[in-house]
This record gives sequence, structure tokens and C-alpha cells, in this order.
Amino acid sequence: MRRDGRRMSRLLEAEFGTEPAFRRLSALTALDEPARTALQRAMNRARMVAARRDVLAEGAEINETLLVLDGWAARFRQLEDGRRQIIGLLLPGDLIGLCDQERPLASCSIVAITDLQLCVAPDRAASPTLARAYALSRALDEVHLIGHITRLGRLDAHERMIDLMLELLERMDLAGLTEGGQYALPLTQEVLADLLGLTAVHVNRTLQAMRRAGDIASHGRALAIANPPALYRRIARTSPRVSALERSATGRLNFMGGLT
Repeated sequence: MRRDGRRMSRLLEAEFGTEPAFRRLSALTALDEPARTALQRAMNRARMVAARRDVLAEGAEINETLLVLDGWAARFRQLEDGRRQIIGLLLPGDLIGLCDQERPLASCSIVAITDLQLCVAPDRAASPTLARAYALSRALDEVHLIGHITRLGRLDAHERMIDLMLELLERMDLAGLTEGGQYALPLTQEVLADLLGLTAVHVNRTLQAMRRAGDIASHGRALAIANPPALYRRIARTSPRVSALERSATGRLNFMGGLT
């Protein structure tokens, strides 16, 4: 019976080991067998949210922690006059509603940017390695929020765009969704404008300037960054680290040119 159980665990890991969410959490810390099994069972109960549909409304009670399996979502605040500020993006492997307080309330709204696949995240008590992965994920959320505040407050339009694209490169790589500096970017210019505090016209001009300079190339919804190390140096960006005990939170690669 024990041999059969180990065989089933290996089969499940083979099936789900290539899933972006599984890859991201595994990249943050080595997951033990109980963590892998709990994630695999949770992923079997996935649900779908269509693009442009709300996932969570500001002020609503958070009843469960969700794990993004596929697709993109955005955290945002909507002003009374209709203006919107996107506070952050949610990508495969990110967690929604991970809270410690009793009966938590959503501090912002969340909307699906693309068709979104979610599952209820396994309880962190299922495994100490799962709890560690969740803690590191939350720490990365804080790093990205601090980075976003700095981006909006101190960088010009061109620098904001570069900084965002490098952050997304790091995050997509963590989930195994990059190849040679290229990744899918399903964001419209209107979404980029709401995210970067610019007008859609300014976003368009900035992207055109970056293409002319050879910094980026786009093919459909795929974005290719020509020379990530050079862009890191240009805007003095550093890869995020959130724990002295863990490897670099950028995952497989250090985009300044070496392995982590």
C-alpha cells in the first residue's frame, strides 16, 4: 500500500509539475510530499472566471484564499468619477486573499484581465513547506507593491515601462513562462495606462519609442525584451530578495546575467 501511494504521488507530480502555479511555489521553496499532494488535489477542483468579470469587490468579506492557476487579474481602486488605478497584477501562482486577521475584508477590488483559472488554496497547515511558500509569496507581494509605489512616484514614463516589463519578466520566469527574454503580455494600452498612471496616448508613444530603440519587440501578445541586463543597468533595478534563507525570488535566472 505504501509503495502504491508513493507511485500515485509521483504520477500526480508528473501531471501537475509543469503547471505554472506549481512551478512558482516550488521555485520559492522546496515543497515536501504533503504540500505537493495538497496542491494537486486543490488544482483538480479549479474554477473559471471570464475576462472582465469581478473576482472580489472592495470591502467584501474574504471567505477563502485563492490560487491563480492560469490567466491574469488586477487589483484596483475605482474613483467616484470613474478613474481607475491598478495597484498590482496577479499572475499564475499568485495568491488572493491570504490573510491572518479574523473575518478579513478586501482592501481593493480584483478583476480578471483574461479568462482566469482559480482554485481554493490548500490550508497552509497541510505542510510547513507550504506555509513557507505562502509566507514568501506574501513577502513578494509587498516587494512588488513597494516597487510599484516607487515606479509611480520617482520614474519617468519610459523608466516606468521598462521597470514594469522587467518585473513581469522576473515573475513570469518564476512560473516557468518565459523563453529567451520573451513572455505573453495580454495587457491593452488602456490597462497599462491605468497601471502606470499615464494616458493611453502616452503609453502608445512610449512603446513606439522602445521599439524604435530596439529595447523590445512584440509579436501578437508576446513581448520580447532584447537585452534584459542592459535595461536593468539603465534604470538601476535590482532583483527582489525577501529572505536571507531562501534563494533569489526571481526563480531560475538572475537577469543581471548569472545563475542565482
